[in-house]
Amino acid sequence: MIIVQTSLLIGIFILMATLMFFRKIPALIALPLMAFMVAIVGGVRPDDIIRYVIGQGTIKLHNAYTIAMFGSMLSVVLQKTGVAESFIKKGAELSGDNPWIIAVSMLTLITLLFSTLGGLGAIIMVATIVLPIMSSVGIGAVTSVGIFLFGLSIGGIINVGNWAVYISVMGLRVDQIRPFALLMLFLTYIFAILYITVQLYRDGHEINLKRVVLYSFAFLLAVAAAWYVYSVGMPEQIKQNCAQAAFQFWKILSVAIGVGIALLFLLGIFRLFSNDRDNESDVHWISYFSPLIPLLLILVYDVDIIASFITGLLYAYLTTYKKGRMNLFIRSCFEGGGLVMPAVVLMFGIGMLLVAIIGPGVPLQQYPSGWPVISLLKPLMLCIVPHSPVAYIIVFGLAAPSALYRGPLNVWGMGYGLATIFLASGLNPGAVMGLLLAVGQIQGISDPTNTHNVWLANEMRVDVQKLLWNTIPYTWLIAILGLSVSAFLFM
Repeated sequence: MIIVQTSLLIGIFILMATLMFFRKIPALIALPLMAFMVAIVGGVRPDDIIRYVIGQGTIKLHNAYTIAMFGSMLSVVLQKTGVAESFIKKGAELSGDNPWIIAVSMLTLITLLFSTLGGLGAIIMVATIVLPIMSSVGIGAVTSVGIFLFGLSIGGIINVGNWAVYISVMGLRVDQIRPFALLMLFLTYIFAILYITVQLYRDGHEINLKRVVLYSFAFLLAVAAAWYVYSVGMPEQIKQNCAQAAFQFWKILSVAIGVGIALLFLLGIFRLFSNDRDNESDVHWISYFSPLIPLLLILVYDVDIIASFITGLLYAYLTTYKKGRMNLFIRSCFEGGGLVMPAVVLMFGIGMLLVAIIGPGVPLQQYPSGWPVISLLKPLMLCIVPHSPVAYIIVFGLAAPSALYRGPLNVWGMGYGLATIFLASGLNPGAVMGLLLAVGQIQGISDPTNTHNVWLANEMRVDVQKLLWNTIPYTWLIAILGLSVSAFLFM
């Protein structure tokens, strides 16, 4: 019976993922249907399906879709008031006419930001700034989103906050994680450059291959040298002095940023009472800070994300105020909430699938052995754990796409739960970490069930499944090469 159930679970996952992959069935329908079928086959009681899978699943991602609503409101306000259009024009004037350089610059900026930032709110804020800049130089919508996803994932590789699970669960030290993370950063960045070059060529832009090679290797060598000097070659005392100097600089900078934000609000208030504000034909320069202020509040002062968005909305209203602006502001907020509803409904299905696979997150008396679905899959995972480098690369390389659609290797699905099974089976902790980081690039960049993929696709009016098709050749190869490096280092 257990073998039949496990086979059916795998069959459901493959069938529904294939149908979504080839766009035979929309994810809006496929994900809730998949959640329901997985729960039924897995042995979840009907009343628990209603209560947990459907009831709790629809609100599982409530933080994400609430943030998405406020982010969409700010986006629409900036569009309706003309700030976004003017920002794009200014960005085109200042950024020059080389889309490749702009794309690489934006990739690097996103990478640096998300080496410390995290969460959908920060993603929306950064996207509000960089996506219009890329659009202004003729970079296509799919390519712009792909560049953003690559930068987001590369930043996540070296985001120390993401290393906590490897330290706490797997008992690894930072100096054991850092070398592999650095190699994955170089590897993924190279493929991101390749992605940009190919996509821009397909979009009809001229590509200077000599410049591509020169810029790529110059950047990688500079980053490698800086990282080596700080992490390996620099004496401990100098490291401490640099860290103290950086801390003092950050304190001064944070005060300066706070003063700057206060001054911008004061300028907005002065403009509110000026006599010529209704006669202004162009967007006032202080309005361009509307998307930047919430980002600074999140990054520098760790302000609540929704509160930061509300601050940005108020600032945008204040600095673009004209007669009749209140009605426009209210309409924009309603329209912003409406535009993001397709993404919100998709998040309902993602939440249902999450609960169907890993359960509601609390022990239940009716399931003394744990949530039925993940309990069924654990023995299967124990059977396929490889113990040789070649088998490790082949098994997990072929299974890498199962990181999609909240599958077994998805770190936001069953991934971390299965990691403990792999550890218990005797797999080297470093190899488990390497597996999750390597395969995680498929999940972080290509997975249509990521909330950030859903929001970015919705914002740029592209099909989230199209992003999967567009990026999976790169991310799958990154995963295989990352697994090869992990096998060499840890197996």
